[in-house]
Amino acid sequence: MRKRLALTALALATAVTAGFAAPATAAGPDPVRQGLETLVRSDRAPGALASVMDANGKFRTYTAGTGDRDTHAKVPRDGQVRIGSVTKTFTAVVVMQLVGEGKIRLNDRVDDHLPGLVRGKGIDGHHITVQQLLQHTSGLPDFEDDVTDDILERRYLSPRDSLDIALKHEAAFEPGTKWSYSNTNYLVAGLIVEKVTGRPLAEQIDKRIIQPLGLRHTYFPAPGETAIRERHPQGYHQDEPPVSPPRDVTEIDPSASWAAGAMVSTNSDLNRFFSALLKGGLLPDTQLEQMLTTIPVRKGEDRYSMGLGIMKVRLSKDCVAWGHNGGIPGYGTWAMATADGRAASATMTREPKTGDALTHLEGVVDAALCRR
Repeated sequence: MRKRLALTALALATAVTAGFAAPATAAGPDPVRQGLETLVRSDRAPGALASVMDANGKFRTYTAGTGDRDTHAKVPRDGQVRIGSVTKTFTAVVVMQLVGEGKIRLNDRVDDHLPGLVRGKGIDGHHITVQQLLQHTSGLPDFEDDVTDDILERRYLSPRDSLDIALKHEAAFEPGTKWSYSNTNYLVAGLIVEKVTGRPLAEQIDKRIIQPLGLRHTYFPAPGETAIRERHPQGYHQDEPPVSPPRDVTEIDPSASWAAGAMVSTNSDLNRFFSALLKGGLLPDTQLEQMLTTIPVRKGEDRYSMGLGIMKVRLSKDCVAWGHNGGIPGYGTWAMATADGRAASATMTREPKTGDALTHLEGVVDAALCRR
């Protein structure tokens, strides 16, 4: 879901299949390792992990902190994590594949596929396009703050349940006039995918992305599924300001976030995904170009700009990367790739709640892709 604003001994990952452990260098400390240590030391993340892929497809993996505060187990190298809003890029790719197949048009109105469904105060699906959904210019109100307790208390919400919650709020603005991040956009996009294909969104993501790319550790949780399937660090939640110790929220029900943020993956699988996407391995050239056509998130600033389900980030003057971040109770992730095929992804095992934490998380990826 949308990005949001206990110290232990640090552990370093060892080699993974088809990769290698992060090496010590004579030149000085590894900046990626330093970044993970900052997440643990300064941002109170119990654990952190990262994976870096070079242009030849070789990996370095890193860990810091502890994977379980109760047992003091190490963070598993390249363990599975909840990726939150990074799910949006998977959903957007499926939509863009359907655009390439002529089954959806970017200028289609929501009501062309879901007649009468999207209605509320200042909200009318007749006036919202598919492109506006994917680029967060629809004006649809967000539902995130209303469903956090449902997620933490493991209450299942269907996509229609979450949409109904969102539509109780007034429109944020007239469609196409502004940019504002809203998870609701991706609920509607996911429902359009299901209407057009006649199949579940999770099946479409698996069939169209996960299986072709061989993302063996990536999946969309089944309805009511609360556990993480493979080895993973525990995820923790702590209210701000911290008045009690972090509590383990690894087993939650992410259904409320659905197409906007429910998926599970590993840092290395995310590297494979974003690298393949930028190299044209998932979309025809026309649809990839459409997906990478951006608008600024803030007027007059070019550090962040939004494409269709993917962000362009100017990490430094000469270093541009594409990707998405995500926060869900227990985990925060940044995943990005560059045009030459390099990619990096980092996760902290506590949802980032402050601007500093978000900056530090992004900084891990910056260190991997830009400080060479």
